[in-house]
Amino acid sequence: MATIFRTYDQESLDAAYNNRGRFPDTDDCKIAQSAASDEAKEAYECKLDVRFGDGESDLLDIYFGQGSGPRPIHVFFHGGYWKSNTKRDFGFVAKPFVPHGITTVVVEYPLIPTVRMGGLIDRCRASMDWVWRNADSFGGNHDNITVSGHSAGGHITQMMMQTDWPSYGTDLPRDLVKAGCSISGVSDLEPVRLSFQNDGLKFPAEEAREFSTLLMEPTHKGPLLAVVGSMEGEEFIRQTTDLADAWSSKGMDVECWVMEGKHHFTTINEYLDPHNKLSRKVREMAGI
Repeated sequence: MATIFRTYDQESLDAAYNNRGRFPDTDDCKIAQSAASDEAKEAYECKLDVRFGDGESDLLDIYFGQGSGPRPIHVFFHGGYWKSNTKRDFGFVAKPFVPHGITTVVVEYPLIPTVRMGGLIDRCRASMDWVWRNADSFGGNHDNITVSGHSAGGHITQMMMQTDWPSYGTDLPRDLVKAGCSISGVSDLEPVRLSFQNDGLKFPAEEAREFSTLLMEPTHKGPLLAVVGSMEGEEFIRQTTDLADAWSSKGMDVECWVMEGKHHFTTINEYLDPHNKLSRKVREMAGI
């Protein structure tokens, strides 16, 4: 069979980007996420479905950091190849942060194909704009905003760190995002376009190229923590290590971490445990 991307033929490329089909405990991981999200909504003070714009999906959930005073803010973007999942099952990401005084914001965004990638990224930027402008209203510190995301959300995290905020809103600070963590993130959209995932995404070549962060000149000084599981396969490891190498070589402070013994879903499920290394490292980005 002919190769279509690097050394991959169609069958092997499809397998590389079929995360749900690669790992036998995928369903167990998703069940654990959903259960922990329900627990977070019960255990923590939170405000759900807060509107940040006029769009149908312009909603976010706020989990209030415990303690007094303006609290650091951590914003999370879920994965799902930009075309699936909602914020509902990602409240669990508050577990490493809320007990340590960090307010956690979980963002909803419109999914492809209801929008194209440009529209999706615009609404994520709009959510960050709203968080910065409204931080005082929920006890947050708009001068201490960090972000993370998983898979497609890792790509969104990278895009938030690439955003020229003063051009998005003239009064926004250039360093609106202080630091980020991309977990199993996508940085090269071309192989996704060439895989079966494009049946739903419908990326043309120019859109995949425009939004491939791997090809971008970094505009943020960092730090960025780029995490990937050692069991994710060569392509997902490349997505992370190539980005880390490219952006580091161009002056960004990037730490690359290939997490031993983890796969695409057990990487993000590290957030289920507030005491593990990933949870600690992301808290440290907020100075906690």
